[in-house]
Amino acid sequence: MPTIRESHVAVLDVPLRLDDSAGSQSSRVHAGLRAAILDGRLAAGLRLPSSRALAEQLGVRRNAVVVAYELLLSDGLAEARVGDGTYVAAQVPRGPAAPDPVALPEAPPGRAPFAVGCTTVDPILLRRLGRALRDRVVRADPADLGYGDPRGHPALRQAIAEHLAATRGMACDASRIVITSGTQQGLRLCAEVLLRPGDAVWMEDPGYPTARRTLEALGARLVPVPVDAAGIDVAAGRAREDAARLAYVTPSHQYPTGVTMSMARRLALLDWARQADAWVMEDDYDSEFRFTGAPLTALAGIDGGGRVIYLGTFSKTLFPGLRIGFVVVPAALMARVVAARAVSDRFPSPLMGGALAEVMASGEFAAHLRRMRTQYRAVRDMVAGTLARASGGRLGIALPDHGLHLLATLPAGLPDGTAREIQEEARVEGWLLSEMRLVPGEVDGFVVGYSGHEAEALRQAAVRLGMAVRRRVG
Repeated sequence: MPTIRESHVAVLDVPLRLDDSAGSQSSRVHAGLRAAILDGRLAAGLRLPSSRALAEQLGVRRNAVVVAYELLLSDGLAEARVGDGTYVAAQVPRGPAAPDPVALPEAPPGRAPFAVGCTTVDPILLRRLGRALRDRVVRADPADLGYGDPRGHPALRQAIAEHLAATRGMACDASRIVITSGTQQGLRLCAEVLLRPGDAVWMEDPGYPTARRTLEALGARLVPVPVDAAGIDVAAGRAREDAARLAYVTPSHQYPTGVTMSMARRLALLDWARQADAWVMEDDYDSEFRFTGAPLTALAGIDGGGRVIYLGTFSKTLFPGLRIGFVVVPAALMARVVAARAVSDRFPSPLMGGALAEVMASGEFAAHLRRMRTQYRAVRDMVAGTLARASGGRLGIALPDHGLHLLATLPAGLPDGTAREIQEEARVEGWLLSEMRLVPGEVDGFVVGYSGHEAEALRQAAVRLGMAVRRRVG
C-alpha cells in the first residue's frame, strides 16, 4: 500500500496528460502516470507527490490517486518506501512499446462474377443445419462441451464413410477418417508427416495454386508434371523424378483443365507409388457435382496398396464458412497424422460435427446435392453458351461433366499479358490459366467459376468477357 503521508519536501508538479475518455478517474490518473514514466518525463527513482498533493494538482479525488499508485506498484513501475512515500521504480523500461504497424493482409478474394470458391446458399439445408446445431447446443452432453477426439466427432466420421461408400466407391472405415478445417489443413497435416525439406513432390501442371503454395511453404521441391486429355502424365513424372516422395493430383476433375484421369493413368500412378514407396494425395474437391453419368470411383477406391490419401471438403457442397473438411488416411499413417493433429489445433468442434452428422444421416444432405446439381448444370450451360456466342467462337470452351468451373482458352500466339488485359477490361474475376502453370505454356485462358453467383450477373459477365475477347482477338 503506498504511503499517503504528507511531506514537507517541495515536489514539482507532475507533468501528466489525462485522457478524459479513458474511463474512471483512477484509470485516467494511472494511464497518465504510466505514460509519463515510460516516456521518461518521470525519471527512475523520482519521488512522487503524496496522494493529496497530486489530487489537488489534477483536480481529482484523493482515492483515485491512491488506486492509481497501487496499480503502478502492481505494474512494477513504482515502489513504496515505508514512511518515505512512493517513488518511480529504480529500473523501468526505456519507453512504451512502439505501435509498429504492419501492412494489412490482402483482402480475401471477392465475389465478382467468375470468382471461384463461391457457393450458392441453399436455404432449405441452412434451416435444417441450424435446427440441428441449435438442438445440440440446448441438449449438449458433456462430450459435446469438453475436449474432443482429434479425429473429430465419431458420428460425422461414420456419416462421411457411408457417403463415400455410396458415392465414391470407397469402402473405408470411419476410424481412418480425420475431420479437418478444410482441404488445406488436411494437405498440410499429411505433408508435415510425410515430407522433409527438399523432398520431391509431383505437381500437376497446370495445377491448383493453393496446394502448390502449401507444399512450397513446407519446403517441398515441386516437380511439374504435364497434364493432357488423360490426366497427369505418369511416364513424364517418372522421367523427371522417379524417386519423388508424394504426388498431388485431382483425378476426378483436374484443376483447372477439367479432364478426368483415365483408368490406365490411375493404375500407372498407383504402380509408381507402390514401386517408389511414395504416396498419392487425391484432392476430390468438387466430385459430388457430376452432371452426366454415374458417379466416378475415387482413386482411393481402387487403391489396393494403401498408398492414397484422400482429401474431401464441405466447402463446395455446403459453404466455406462451415470450415469442415476431412482426410481418409491410410492405416499405416493414421497414428502419425492424429498425433500431428493433436498438437496443431487439437480437435474440431464436436457440436458442429454432431449437427452435420445429423443432417447427413437424415438424408437432407443427399437431397441438397440433387437440388444443387440441377441448378449448377443449368448455370454451366448458360455461361458456356453465352461465352461462345459473345466471343464469336474465339474462345475454346471445355464443357465439364462435373465441377463448379469451366476453362475458356484463348488462341495461341497472343502477346504476353493479353489475358490479364481482357479480364480487366471485362471486369471479371477468376484465375488465369497462366497463373496455374509451373512451366510457362503457349496458351492462356480463363478459369470461370459459375457457382455462388446470380445467374443474371454471370450472363452479363460472360457477355463482357466474350466481347472483350472479340475486340482483342482477330
